[in-house]
Amino acid sequence: MQALLNAISAMPMPTDAQRIFHGRGGMHAGCEYVVLDAFPPVFVLTSFQALGSEDLAAVDAALSARWSQLLSATPLNWVYQCRAEGHIETRLMRGAVPDPHVVTENGASFRVHVLKGQNHGLFLDMAEGREWVRRVVRNYAPDLPRLKVLNLFAYTCAFSVVALQAGAKLVVNVDMSHGAMAIGQQNHALNGINTGATFLMHDIFKTWGKITRSGPYGLVIVDPPSYQKGSFIATKDYAKLMRRLPELLAPGGYALLCLNAPELGLDFLQDPMQELAPELKFVERVANPAVFADVSSVRSLKVLAYQMPFLSAHLHDTLGIEA
Repeated sequence: MQALLNAISAMPMPTDAQRIFHGRGGMHAGCEYVVLDAFPPVFVLTSFQALGSEDLAAVDAALSARWSQLLSATPLNWVYQCRAEGHIETRLMRGAVPDPHVVTENGASFRVHVLKGQNHGLFLDMAEGREWVRRVVRNYAPDLPRLKVLNLFAYTCAFSVVALQAGAKLVVNVDMSHGAMAIGQQNHALNGINTGATFLMHDIFKTWGKITRSGPYGLVIVDPPSYQKGSFIATKDYAKLMRRLPELLAPGGYALLCLNAPELGLDFLQDPMQELAPELKFVERVANPAVFADVSSVRSLKVLAYQMPFLSAHLHDTLGIEA
């Protein structure tokens, strides 16, 4: 636990939502099972093995000491979540959690729920992916109609908020979860976005007619769960999406393919793309936030960008993405 305690003692004052310590990357011996996140004004300690009272007391003492240095006049709030097999719990350890609980990331606001469920409403490891989307939309060719975006497995629609803030004309959000999409609609309202987003609460594989009618798209985002029974199983279903990409994308459009499955390597995405959507050119792997450093780049979150060919060469550099 010492590496975690050291990180706490040196952490700056968190303002945006962010990861503070990432033991899961294997970069800190003895802490491979624990991560610490800041969802201001709340810290969330997540452990994948049960922590004893001594360890929790040590974390509490470290957080209390550092918090008194950073913001002594404000109470410390922190939550412990255990995800050990056979021992699932979420416990408020100190202070309180705002309700509603709204956090920020690079100028955007999002509603989160750190006391309910394992997913908190905003995936912090996708921060660079959201910035990639912001950059692509913002730099879209000024001589073309504004970008239309398809956001598959939209969850709470963070990609949509970022794209519309950057100037997208339309974002079509698709997800089966009514609860997540309701939060997504709240996220748009939080950011003063009242137009430009649509919300399709359907099974993606049964909604192609509605999806294609709003296309073609300048950007298609595919960010599915790796395994969610009854919804999506990557090893079985990802190829079905890849096959659809050429008909969904406008000339010069981008596809952003995301995969958070440590057991599946880059070839899981790259090999089928060469076979099923050979028109699309691989552009880059979007870097993960530095704090999510991993001893294995294959095991960590994979975010790959592909591009449809342009109709005319002069458009190539206008999106601001290196080929």
